[in-house]
Amino acid sequence: MEDRSVDRLGPIAFADMSAAQQVAAQAVIDGPRGALYGPFVPLIRSPELMAAAQKMGEYLRYRSAIGTRLTELAILVTARQWSQPVEWAIHAPIARDYGIGEAVIAAIAARRRPDGLLADEALVYDFCMQLHRQQRVDDATYAAALAAFGEQGVVDLMGINGYYTLLAMVMNAAQTAAPPSDAPPLP
Repeated sequence: MEDRSVDRLGPIAFADMSAAQQVAAQAVIDGPRGALYGPFVPLIRSPELMAAAQKMGEYLRYRSAIGTRLTELAILVTARQWSQPVEWAIHAPIARDYGIGEAVIAAIAARRRPDGLLADEALVYDFCMQLHRQQRVDDATYAAALAAFGEQGVVDLMGINGYYTLLAMVMNAAQTAAPPSDAPPLP
């Protein structure tokens, strides 16, 4: 049986980073994240990839056309689909702070469709679940998302799912350790 508790690509001391790694790391540190953590710890091994990823993520997380509350909901759905403990530990408390209810978060963790979703939350949940499970979105859900969020919002929603899938894949393969969190761990 594999030991999944070993962080395969753990932190590198700033002084031990190459010049390119230091530049990429400093850009993350100086940005809204304020520190090098989570997926950026393994990604620092490829500073150009990390720089591109963090720039995309900065837009999707902080300025997406669907707004922070719905972005956080989409991140939770993606984190759960990939059983990604780092994304969950970071984003479940943020989602709660932006108005996603505890019961909704718990249902997603339990792989159940949450009851009592607001209309825009239900639309994001359904869109994300279809994209993850069926690798496509049906016409009715797409049309509803387009009417609710416009073309930029739909593209941003697709981007959020894809970006956080990339991060989940990186952290799952690297076995990145989850940070301390007040969110219950994924079952």
